[in-house]
Amino acid sequence: MNYFYILYSKELNQYYIGHTSESLHERLRKHLSNHSGFTAKAKDWFVIYYEEFETKSLAYKRELEVKKWKSRTRVEKLLGESNR
Repeated sequence: MNYFYILYSKELNQYYIGHTSESLHERLRKHLSNHSGFTAKAKDWFVIYYEEFETKSLAYKRELEVKKWKSRTRVEKLLGESNR
């Protein structure tokens, strides 16, 4: 399975948007490990939202779609709709 996912850090009050063909657990473990990059800024990331896709390219397409929004409000609307 392939995933589009959104992580959230309370410490930074920020979202991270990505996709993976790994399990979400394994991908989150890598984000929380010692590495360089955006998610290295905090160690409290958690998966707040995800969607499953048949192919990696579809998951990546969804990631790009959401990133193009460039809108925290639209991301939070998506999150709110998923909690209904």
